[in-house]
Amino acid sequence: MAEFKIVISEKAKSYPKNLTNEESEVFLNKKINDKIEGTHFGFKGYEFEISGGSDKEGFPMRHDVDGLVRKRIFITKGMVGARIKKKGIRVRKSVSNNLISQNTSQINLKVIKQGSKSLDEIFGKTPKEAPAENKEAKE
Repeated sequence: MAEFKIVISEKAKSYPKNLTNEESEVFLNKKINDKIEGTHFGFKGYEFEISGGSDKEGFPMRHDVDGLVRKRIFITKGMVGARIKKKGIRVRKSVSNNLISQNTSQINLKVIKQGSKSLDEIFGKTPKEAPAENKEAKE
C-alpha cells in the first residue's frame, strides 16, 4: 500500500507526520479541496481540507488537472509550481494531477475544525520563550 507524509498547517505553523499503511487508506482516491475527518489518522475532533501535495518525483499537485496523469501546462506568475519573476511571462511546467493515488508522496492539509487538544500538545511541542536577560538587554 501507499505511505504518505502529511503536512498539517494551522495559523502559520506546520506539523509533519508520516502515516502508516492503515492510516493512509483514508486518503486514496480523494481530490484536492475534499474534507477528511482526523479521527482516521490520530487527530480526534479535527477536520481537515486537502490543499495540495506532490508526487514521488516532486511535481506539485494542481486542482485543475484531472485523471491519473502528469501534464505540461502553461503557468504564469502566482500559480502553483511557478517561480516567475517578470510580469506577463508564461512557462510550460510539468504538474501532477489532483487525485491522491499510490504515486503521491506528500499531502498538504489545512485545519478546518479544531479538536479538544491543540496541535502543539498532540505533537509534543511547547512554545519557546526567550530568556529574561535577553528581553532586558533589548529594552
